[in-house]
Amino acid sequence: MSFLGRGPSAPSGGINHERVEMAVSELDMITDIFNKLVSSCHTKCIATRYAEGDLNKGESVCIDRCVGKFFEVNKKVGEKLQAMGAAAGGSAGGAFPSL
Repeated sequence: MSFLGRGPSAPSGGINHERVEMAVSELDMITDIFNKLVSSCHTKCIATRYAEGDLNKGESVCIDRCVGKFFEVNKKVGEKLQAMGAAAGGSAGGAFPSL
């Protein structure tokens, strides 16, 4: 069984284009989240003037905490959106109420 639709359970046409599009879309979302994380934490934790080739202890601790907080907030927002989507139950309109 293959994620992209190749293998024993693949349709006779070969690659499942719907799954490929889903994978590309998911990769785009993950890349966007990563880029936002890097930008946000770099701006917050790293000085604009680079004095050394490596991060100092303060920068390393700041980056570690920033990344942890970023993912924790991302997780909480995702859970809240899932709960609101489940509560809406596919009602007409499709818009989420305010957080």
